[in-house]
Amino acid sequence: MKDKFINLMVDILDREDNTVQFKDKFRDYVEWDSLAALSCGAMINEEYDIVIPRQEFEKLLTIEDIYNYIHNFKRG
Repeated sequence: MKDKFINLMVDILDREDNTVQFKDKFRDYVEWDSLAALSCGAMINEEYDIVIPRQEFEKLLTIEDIYNYIHNFKRG
């Protein structure tokens, strides 16, 4: 699941595979903008059937934080 999630983030950010890491602060990427944020939300909804409320998403700092939020949400 982690590899799939990284690949989805690579697609959203339109970056090379090996340049996206779990510990990276996704907002620090030059490619992160309002369109990337919307794409990320749509991807999470489509792939994992989750909607992360904006106020919760603002608390997430790294790609791993997003992944953990989804994973913990799914576990329930």
